[in-house]
Amino acid sequence: MARHNYKNKGVAEEFKDQMLILLGLTAVLWLIEIIDYFILQNYSLNRYGIVPRDLIGLRGILFAPFLHGNFPHLIANTIPFVSLGWLVMLQRTSDFWRVTALTMLVGGFGVWTLGRPDSVHIGASILIFGYLGFLLFRGYFQRNAPSIALSIIVGIFYGSLIFGVLPLRSGVSWEGHLFGFIGGIIAAYQVAKSAR
Repeated sequence: MARHNYKNKGVAEEFKDQMLILLGLTAVLWLIEIIDYFILQNYSLNRYGIVPRDLIGLRGILFAPFLHGNFPHLIANTIPFVSLGWLVMLQRTSDFWRVTALTMLVGGFGVWTLGRPDSVHIGASILIFGYLGFLLFRGYFQRNAPSIALSIIVGIFYGSLIFGVLPLRSGVSWEGHLFGFIGGIIAAYQVAKSAR
């Protein structure tokens, strides 16, 4: 049986807390993009993304998920960030923070180590693919009906995103997608292990 963190809270209150977290983080993403475009101009914050094999580029592991190339890039990431992020929280809100942290570290370090040279990798898609990897593999690692059902549902509705881990389009950080996805799988294993 899945553990829930609803012990002291009602479902509605828990949902409200989850939405506050997700919408708060989404507001931060948008605020950064607005500042970068309208105040700083020329997307000068994007230099704080992940720069592979450059020591200063390590800072991007923390900053890259909050930076976007332009408003269409951010718009494309907003809905999957909120929807997949909420699905990560379904069993425990605390899972969201663990998955986010592991995805940022594993995904970011993977991009820094093996990403294309002379490039800057940015965007919340590293987290989106981490959430996707987590949700698809959570059912396999936890082996309970709710987790398996959620993995199947996510596979049906978001499974086509998996092609984003392949180098099919120029200007897209497929490395961020791939290593974010791997980070999410590792997070699924860790969360399942700690739930036993």
